[in-house]
Amino acid sequence: MLDDADAIRDSLRRIDGPVVVIAHSYGGVPTTEAIADAPNVVEAVYLAAFQLDAGESVFTFLGKPVPDDGTDHAPPYEDARRILFDDVPEADAARAVARLRPQSVRSFTEKVTTAGWRTVPSSYIVCDRDQALEPSRQRELATRADSVHRLPSSHSPFLSMPRQLATLLGRIATSTLPAP
Repeated sequence: MLDDADAIRDSLRRIDGPVVVIAHSYGGVPTTEAIADAPNVVEAVYLAAFQLDAGESVFTFLGKPVPDDGTDHAPPYEDARRILFDDVPEADAARAVARLRPQSVRSFTEKVTTAGWRTVPSSYIVCDRDQALEPSRQRELATRADSVHRLPSSHSPFLSMPRQLATLLGRIATSTLPAP
């Protein structure tokens, strides 16, 4: 997670002007870490994402034990089609499932050291039909955000309802960014 946060920080440093960062799912964790010291970030949008506080990791938030299968990697969901892409058109879902790869267990166990959302304004988008990060847990995380929005989507609204998501993100960004 800390390596992922460094990669996000490096990308943010190369962007001139104000930035609205959008973090999805696990991406909320390294984004939370990275935005804390990014002076150009004016808003963080958590899309069915882990908006964790300092001292939390994905596994501590979820109350899950660290898997010990000797691989140091967590495989993709066995039923990824249903869990991640339930309302996504079949061809798009098949392409998305084919791109899934194992993820390091370390990324789920490293704890946030600095919660950037405490100093950077944030919005949370709850996906009401999500089966990967339960909507009740999303609503819990959303209490940390400055504003909360909802979509009637599974975990991946960028595939299932891209126009609605883009419209919502545009509204959030427009309300955050300074006028030209």
